[in-house]
Amino acid sequence: MSWGAPDSEPTRLVLLRHGQTPLSVERRFAGRGDVPLTEVGHAQAEAAARRLSGWGIDAVVSSPLSRARHTAGYAAELLGLPVETDEGFVETDFGAWEGLTFAEARERDPEGVDRWLADPETGPPGGESFADVARRVGAARDALLERHRGRRVLVVSHVTPIKVTVQQAVLAPITALYRMHLDTACLTEVDCYADGPQVVRSLNDTAHLDQ
Repeated sequence: MSWGAPDSEPTRLVLLRHGQTPLSVERRFAGRGDVPLTEVGHAQAEAAARRLSGWGIDAVVSSPLSRARHTAGYAAELLGLPVETDEGFVETDFGAWEGLTFAEARERDPEGVDRWLADPETGPPGGESFADVARRVGAARDALLERHRGRRVLVVSHVTPIKVTVQQAVLAPITALYRMHLDTACLTEVDCYADGPQVVRSLNDTAHLDQ
């Protein structure tokens, strides 16, 4: 079964998580802090760019954070395309928990962590809730679809915005974010049809990192 009119082409979002950073290695909250890619992260970004070179990408959109922009830069250079920065695809603001591990956050603020896990409308102290992120990312996606309708768009972003895009595509509750895993430099594809439906084609594809 396919969606849309027989002659209609969906807008394909090719979602690329940025490459490895020092915080991702240690599984720490990495939100708005502008941490760099590691050497491995740069190699991952190059591998992703090579994988994407034959995918017919028409546009490259990136979160403004440097780990995403540098990841996007490898693909953009190989594809001969500019990088369009979009604040809507920036990572969650983890507030006071930025740079902490989950265990450290729970040790410092056990009640706050419990509230955060129980209620998507609750964010970390001084940070952003997942519900707020979902509204932000949904608006950014809709605006992107208006700008690039019918095209294949590489969106270089972060764990939460990519998970939200998938969650909204399959009409899952926001708690589905807790049931997804995304590796650094993984690829996820979502087709968005002009008449509304969205279809997830792939999730957490890391075949290019195994080479």
